Amino acid sequence: MSTHVFFAEMLGTFVLLLMGGGVCANVALKGTLGSAAGWLSISFGWGFAVYCGVWVAGISGAHLNPAVTLGLMVNSDVTEYAPGVAITLATTLLYFLAQFIGAFLGAVGVWLAYKKHLDDPQNAGNQLGVFATGPAIRSYGWNVVTEIFGTFILVFVIAGLGKTPHQLGPLAVALLVVAIGLSLGGATGYAINPFRDLAPRLAHQLLPIKGKGGSDWAYSWVPLAGPAIGGILGGALAAAMF
Repeated sequence: MSTHVFFAEMLGTFVLLLMGGGVCANVALKGTLGSAAGWLSISFGWGFAVYCGVWVAGISGAHLNPAVTLGLMVNSDVTEYAPGVAITLATTLLYFLAQFIGAFLGAVGVWLAYKKHLDDPQNAGNQLGVFATGPAIRSYGWNVVTEIFGTFILVFVIAGLGKTPHQLGPLAVALLVVAIGLSLGGATGYAINPFRDLAPRLAHQLLPIKGKGGSDWAYSWVPLAGPAIGGILGGALAAAMF
């Protein structure tokens, strides 16, 4: 795996989290020009964030998500993560590393872009939603189920798009993410990407944000386990179906 592929994956994930986390900040934080714009803005914002990230990370295959990497790994029809990148334990771990670093740096970028709003006393204790997901109703088992479904749809449909002639390119994946957000996102905030949640949650823990409150590590395993399981199931079924 070349350094070009590694940095493409890292930068693509950085763009994804900078823009996706940015729309969360713009909508969730009081005092921004987009404050309270609503769920529709978040869903489309994340979709367009994926669109941009995929273009940036083209040479790496633009996984941007360890659940996608896992789905490719278990898909018997897939022999390479990207042109010239064999599927091995070493390359899998390098993808994970690139994704985690990119996601963490993207979250730091959101902090820098919205620092004054994050430190504003009127947002004290409510900043975690800019960085990490959380459920509308906390029920760990059912929250995992929701994340499994969302990520299964992501990985399974991406595999189908790869087998279907179309000229949409990354726009197809962007629209898929919008659809998942609008349909399945309301229960858990649709992480559908383990590092989209874990790395920014760690950034929230480490960054000097005034009045930030806790990072809710008790919930953090849900957006790790659910997307991982969903990605594996989506990849495995795709191998059988397409």
